[in-house]
Amino acid sequence: MDTLYTAEALAIGGGRNGHVSTTDGLINTDVRVPTSMGGPGGAPNPELFFAAGYAACFHSALLSVARAQKVTIEDSSVGSRVHIGPNGEGGFQLAVELEVVIPNLPHDQAQALADAAHQVCPYSNATRGNIDVTVTVTDD
Repeated sequence: MDTLYTAEALAIGGGRNGHVSTTDGLINTDVRVPTSMGGPGGAPNPELFFAAGYAACFHSALLSVARAQKVTIEDSSVGSRVHIGPNGEGGFQLAVELEVVIPNLPHDQAQALADAAHQVCPYSNATRGNIDVTVTVTDD
């Protein structure tokens, strides 16, 4: 692989109840286990970062696919829900729901763009076959 960019981060002080930072200083925050998982909450958690990253990456892939197909899309959005739960083997697993909204585009065409984006998005490629990812196109 020809590397185009490398992100570098460090977690210290307790994992999910610790601190994360990136070498460029753009992220520098405490992290906490959410209250729904028995933690103190009040700070981001790894799943929030993953959800934000996946939504942004998928949206970029969607826009790229649309440009390549010469389809103009405006006011589109991608929402992401990252779920965490027990895997039945003493560990945990993730599942992701992506919601794609492309106003003023026929549903079938929007779904085709979302399906194509799912094939090229780096997050989708990294998770394919490892976790359940559902991509849904909604009208608003």
